[in-house]
Order: sequence, then structure tokens, then C-alpha cells
Amino acid sequence: MKKEIMYVELKSGFNDNGPAWIGRVAYSKSGQTIYFNGRAFKKSAGISGNYHDIETGEEYWISGVKKNQQDRHWAGSGKVMIDKICIDEYLRIVGKSTLDERIFEIVSLMPSLPVERFHEAENTPVSADFSEGLKYKEIYQLSPEELNRLIELYYEEEKAASHNKGRRYIKQKRIAAEKELEKREMEKKL
Repeated sequence: MKKEIMYVELKSGFNDNGPAWIGRVAYSKSGQTIYFNGRAFKKSAGISGNYHDIETGEEYWISGVKKNQQDRHWAGSGKVMIDKICIDEYLRIVGKSTLDERIFEIVSLMPSLPVERFHEAENTPVSADFSEGLKYKEIYQLSPEELNRLIELYYEEEKAASHNKGRRYIKQKRIAAEKELEKREMEKKL
């Protein structure tokens, strides 16, 4: 597997302030999938990202690191987490001798790649009662059963979200789905 240091930023649920990392990524044999920190990403033409997580559908921006250390979008803010095992190589790339502590936070990222889990996620047929695709349809297009399933999905994601902004974004989507379901129930009663 080819490996290189890249900049990775979560875009779903954030403007340009999502959590961001610099660390070593690995590519699949075909080069179509990037593995990073226990996740797998496929190239996509998203709204704000150029890759999506194959398990969650979240959009990410993934690119090579910039020598001027201006990896975040100019409108973005927040520290960039850098994997401690990549620091020396990163400093060589950017031509510096030390990290700017105002920009970076040193972390330990997941070193192993559960490739088998990703292959299974990509190659398992979608069951009739579960579909990540529900999130990509307009809520007015969903049946009541699909709306209930979507609300359950959002509850699960809300609990699992590690950042407040992401949790708020998911909560807003869940509330919109709940309002649509309530509206339909009220219309049925009339």
C-alpha cells in the first residue's frame, strides 16, 4: 500500500471549522480508496468535500499538505491535529524545525487499518429495512416507515458525534424529520 502524509478535514456539519488532521494515509491497490485513522474514504463530488466516508457518508476534504502550513480554508479556524509519528517527516516537507503550537495539537492516530471491515461495508448488499440513502433523499419523498428509520439513524449519529457542531447539525436534521412525521400524522387526523 502506498502511504503519504495528507491533510484530512471533516466537512459534514461544519463550515470550514471541522476537526482536521495531518497524518499518514494509505491507498488501496486501485488508488480509489484512502485509509486514514480507522476510516476509509472514496473520491466523490460532494457539496463541500472531495471524499466521503464509506461507512457514514460524511464528507471530508483530503489533500496534500501545503508547504506554507495554510492547509485550512482561509475562512476556517481551529487547531489541526497532527499524528506524532509524522511530525519529523511533516517538518521536512514544510521546511521547518519546530511545530507552531498555535496551529497544531499533537495526537496519536489509529495505526492499523481494518481493511476487511471496509471491504465488507462496500460489498454488503443494502437490506430493505436499512438504507444510508435515506439521508440523501428529501424528507417529503420518504414513507412514514422510512422517516421513522431516518429519525433512528439520526439519534444514533447524534449520540456518536464527537463534536458539538456536528451533533447540532445532526439534531437539526432529526428535528426536521420529526416535524415532517408529525405534520403527516396531523393531516391524517383531519
